[in-house]
Amino acid sequence: MNLIDALKSKAAITILTGAGISAESGLQTFRASDGLWEGRRVEDVATPEAFARNPALVHQFYNERRSGLLHPQIKPNAAHEALALLEKKWPQIGGGTIWVVTQNIDDLHERAGTQNLVHMHGELLKMFCANCARNVSYEKAEKFPITTDLQAHHVCKRCHMSGGLRPDIVWFGEMPYEMEKIQDILEDTDLFISIGTSGNVYPAAGFVSQAQFYGAMTMEINLEPSLNAANFHDGLYGPATEKVPQFVQKLLGA
Repeated sequence: MNLIDALKSKAAITILTGAGISAESGLQTFRASDGLWEGRRVEDVATPEAFARNPALVHQFYNERRSGLLHPQIKPNAAHEALALLEKKWPQIGGGTIWVVTQNIDDLHERAGTQNLVHMHGELLKMFCANCARNVSYEKAEKFPITTDLQAHHVCKRCHMSGGLRPDIVWFGEMPYEMEKIQDILEDTDLFISIGTSGNVYPAAGFVSQAQFYGAMTMEINLEPSLNAANFHDGLYGPATEKVPQFVQKLLGA
């Protein structure tokens, strides 16, 4: 019996997505083989220390990422659309709830129509004020939409202070968002699917082992086997825009 045949009725599915699913939409993966992200060392643009040391550089970097994400040519691809279709159709054919937990900071899942979505690393099109959030976790800070450039001298409309506004991004050294909710989702899942992830960024890389501990079957869909491919029950390898729609159609057909 294969993995799909083994699924029980009302099976809940949890899908972890990484940069690989958005790469075919024209967005660069988080970290290239040379250790750089869009030509920058992550230590210079993706840590609290970098923001404290050179906020202008950090703002410039995320302003460029935001502008790129909003370019008319950047759209959800067939993989994003297939997952949105799965979320819509799976309960209708007797399946359980679909959850997508993404490491990505883009909004391509939302644009494709996915609703049950957790952004564990934040969202590029949101910002918050670190000064206002001084006494609460950044996860619980009030978030505001942003589609324009953000600068270090901009003043928060709530506290009227400058220097605290920052993109809603979980940087290295900070706690990913909604970890308790993710743990609850993993406990209830029957099938865990990882799509477009490297397998070397924790805590997300450990989700497969947690899902298996709670009894879930596990599958990875990737361009090539990830660093933790051996932890999955099965794997499907090739472009996400091909393999994800194919797998979704098999699930819906089953």
